[in-house]
Amino acid sequence: MLISVELPLVSRHVSRIARSDDHIFSRSSPDPVSGARPGTACMRGFDRMNRKWARRLTAQVVAVMVPMAVFSAAPSAANADDVGELRVETFVLPAGAEKPSLEELQNGNGMARLRQLAAAAEPQAQLPLETVGPAASYAPLSRKASGSSGIPDATTYGTEAGVGARATAPEPARAMTFEECKKGLGSDEKFFVKSRFAVCNGASFLQTWLQNNRPVGESMFNVRVVGTIPLNSRTINFRYYFTDFVTTGRTGAASMPISTKGKIPQSWPSGARYTRGGNLPGGTKTFAQLKTAGTFNETVTSKPGQGTSSADLIFAVYEPTVSYSAPAPWKLSGATGGKLFMLAPRWDAASYLANSTGGGNPGRKGAAAFSYITALTLSAKQGAEEQAEAAHIRQAFLVPQDTKPYMSAKKVPGQTAKDPLHRTVTSARIDKNRAAAVKQCKRYWGPNYTSGGKECDEYPFASTYEGAAQADEDPEAIKFNFSVKPIPRDDNQAGGLILKSYYAKNRILDGENDGFIVKVVS
Repeated sequence: MLISVELPLVSRHVSRIARSDDHIFSRSSPDPVSGARPGTACMRGFDRMNRKWARRLTAQVVAVMVPMAVFSAAPSAANADDVGELRVETFVLPAGAEKPSLEELQNGNGMARLRQLAAAAEPQAQLPLETVGPAASYAPLSRKASGSSGIPDATTYGTEAGVGARATAPEPARAMTFEECKKGLGSDEKFFVKSRFAVCNGASFLQTWLQNNRPVGESMFNVRVVGTIPLNSRTINFRYYFTDFVTTGRTGAASMPISTKGKIPQSWPSGARYTRGGNLPGGTKTFAQLKTAGTFNETVTSKPGQGTSSADLIFAVYEPTVSYSAPAPWKLSGATGGKLFMLAPRWDAASYLANSTGGGNPGRKGAAAFSYITALTLSAKQGAEEQAEAAHIRQAFLVPQDTKPYMSAKKVPGQTAKDPLHRTVTSARIDKNRAAAVKQCKRYWGPNYTSGGKECDEYPFASTYEGAAQADEDPEAIKFNFSVKPIPRDDNQAGGLILKSYYAKNRILDGENDGFIVKVVS
């Protein structure tokens, strides 16, 4: 409660007291008993005492009233720009998320909704659902599939070239524009995987500016990072895009210092070293500076000879981070910025993959990829070279109980990123898988199952650890969890060529540190 007191009123009150005292002790007033007037000396003494007492009373009253008046004269904190607590509350959301307006923040519901949006954005998820290899256990994976560019059409497989003659998997993308990244992330995706050589992630950084806990302004900017890898290269390019700078109401955003770094918090093996390049900002830049020049690049290269196993494998996590501090006199509450979600690069020099010798330059042998599960796409459409094989796999996915060998609980792998297939390059294992599949073809269709130009098609493929002989090699594997079927030789061979080219073009590694799934277009 504010009390307003006017100082002239204090003066009038004190003057009235003084005049009353003057009347009581006036020199012209006679003594009430004797009728005599007081002596001059006595009146002077009373006069001095009266003035001294009045001055003391005036000082005491003013001492109490003046602070009240000053306090009353100050404007309320809600209306002043230069008083009260100034604070910035920060949030990290998916790059395309719709944020509340300043008006919504001020009406009492906006702040609660903003906090709900941040909580619903899987703040704990730091890597794509499709991550494979050591990075998959380093940080929490997203619960939802990453954005993708869609399933390739059957015409990309060269069906017009003649049966089996040039059946091949499409070339994976090795470039991505900013607009592709933005579209791929949409309004709620954290990751977009166009291929194992073109990926992106992004986040929206929001700042709510508060005065005495009341929103008075808001600001935001988006950051998207596109990672691409050229053909047969050990260098990964990370392109940072700072966009969508917005300020509304009262903020200190223009001078807010922002620091950007690309971190590699973990490598396997831990001693792996990297060469960094590009023009990623050193130190800090302000909100206003990044708005003017908001595109930067960083390159990361890892030399061969540092990895593990005969394939010279190096795995890592790459983490773009954005941090900022509040400009004076604002204070930052909560997070001091945010981390974009991690990407999972990988380097190899496997002898069974391209560029295993570096073209005569050992320092360039092998190549990089992103350690993500992607899909081998097969077409069951009429006229597709691999049509019969794709139809067989679709049957194994949809009605496994109708496939051979019979097994009531059959559920073949390779349908989801959580249950992928794993390539094997060991010829003995491949031969065992094929022999186990042929045994079942003969069991159900007889020794003449090949009549009419057919071959025994098996899924999972003989070139995977999940092939027909898995239960013979792995005591924990479920027996008969595969499917076989005689199909035309040309379709079977076309499917084999597509699979072989998919392995090569996507640098699919042998073993548990890599994986892939199968999609059937019908």
